[in-house]
Amino acid sequence: MEFDYIIVGAGSAGCVLANRLSADPAVSVCLLEAGPEDRSPLVHAPAGIAAILPTRHVNWAFDTVPQTGLAGRIGYQPRGKVLGGSSSINGMIYIRGHHSDFDDWQAMGNPGWSFAEVLPYFRKSEMNHRGACDFHGKDGELYVGQIEAHAATHAFIEAGQKAGHRYNADFNGAEQEGVGQYDVTIRDGRRWSTATAFLKPIRGERKNLSVLTGAHAERILLQGRQATGVQVRIKGSSITLKARKEVLLSAGAFGSPHLLMLSGIGPEAALKPHGVAVQHELPGVGQNLQDHPDVVLCYKGTDNSLLGYSIGGSLKMGSALAQYLARRRGPLASNFAEGGAFLKTDAALSRPDIQLHSVVSMLDDHNRKLHWGHGFSCHVCVLRPKSVGSVSLHSADPSAPPRIDPNFLGHDDDVQTLLKGYRMAREIVEQAPMARFGLKDLYSHGLHGDEQLIEVLRQRTDSIYHPVGTCRMGHDENAVVDSQLRVHGIQGLRVVDASIMPTLVGGNTNAASIMIAERTAEWIAQA
Repeated sequence: MEFDYIIVGAGSAGCVLANRLSADPAVSVCLLEAGPEDRSPLVHAPAGIAAILPTRHVNWAFDTVPQTGLAGRIGYQPRGKVLGGSSSINGMIYIRGHHSDFDDWQAMGNPGWSFAEVLPYFRKSEMNHRGACDFHGKDGELYVGQIEAHAATHAFIEAGQKAGHRYNADFNGAEQEGVGQYDVTIRDGRRWSTATAFLKPIRGERKNLSVLTGAHAERILLQGRQATGVQVRIKGSSITLKARKEVLLSAGAFGSPHLLMLSGIGPEAALKPHGVAVQHELPGVGQNLQDHPDVVLCYKGTDNSLLGYSIGGSLKMGSALAQYLARRRGPLASNFAEGGAFLKTDAALSRPDIQLHSVVSMLDDHNRKLHWGHGFSCHVCVLRPKSVGSVSLHSADPSAPPRIDPNFLGHDDDVQTLLKGYRMAREIVEQAPMARFGLKDLYSHGLHGDEQLIEVLRQRTDSIYHPVGTCRMGHDENAVVDSQLRVHGIQGLRVVDASIMPTLVGGNTNAASIMIAERTAEWIAQA
């Protein structure tokens, strides 16, 4: 039970690390995943996201603490608990972020993270349907394509142009701003998670790679200021795994800081109340939680081609299932969020500050609230919120969930940006190309005043599943890892996942998490 590298978390970053590090036959790698194998058909059929999101099936399904900015409501945070992690339950949208996001990281004192320096690592992973070019790769493991979109998606894109926004054929190209169809990690009608892309092809071929599922990491083992391994619970028993070289945390923005604190690494004020002995005071652990606050405009429609719940819809779903099983096509091959936009709420801004996701169904409250009939929805999220939250302990019990406080809409600037974005989204949906679907706003119909709409925002905003920042990269006293993601003050320990981002990227975070692992794997191999 001794390995050169132990990776905690087989998600977006962990599967990439396992692939790249085990490419060297001279080293041994152990990949730990608390969840099961990714055998569920709901993981692999893109439409399965509708069933996974509201349930605990391969999903940690975390709750937040009550949110003051959301009228005291408890938020909801789905995270993948399965091989592939959140790449196995996410919306499959491939967005890197704005070029300037990475330049910002470098300007904050993190060499090696400018856009020019990370672009080769995005391209390395990518098998893009467009082929290779300055911005895209074609030889990587991660398939990035586009699906056959619903008529409502095409109408939304046309409506965005009617509302005065430019068309953008590639949000990951030279410019991000505009309205268009999303690139997705779906190939031949199947979800292309990091487990499918990076782990499955090598798992039976490389004898130096061990993958343990149902393995819940309980704490990092330390000898002084040296990480020596991981204590992990498997089938009810705690066992010790030793790491000769490094322990790599890839458990995500909630799991990585949680495990550090359970191991006594973090702010003393957060550990002592739970009886956790401080092994290494590191005040930034769990701080700087950033996530995209998101509100959904939900519409009931008269066009039955939209997805929904009805007698006719049930018959159509039966036909769609047969179509999917036969040819991997049709509604079940869709992620539903097929198109969207990156827009500026003020023309003077240097980059988009809101993102829209158009969805060809009434996806309300993480699909936990179902409506009879057919419909359409449009997500609006703030790309660079000023509200900052935290992750801490509920108890010293490793099986207890982390305490999550995103502090959504805690800063008034976020409220105002979201309000402007809400109005822009309504304007798009009200354009003529959308008229054929007979849409009626379920929550803000007839409401136009700022106070009325802000009340809607506080009652309906929540996460769009992009938490980052809780093990922030940097060199100040509140940074957790350095620019090569080594934990400050501890030898043989790195954090390699979205938690190291000092600031949110302007878009979905899966692609950037994969890039982070690609970038860091090279540093580890060279160490």
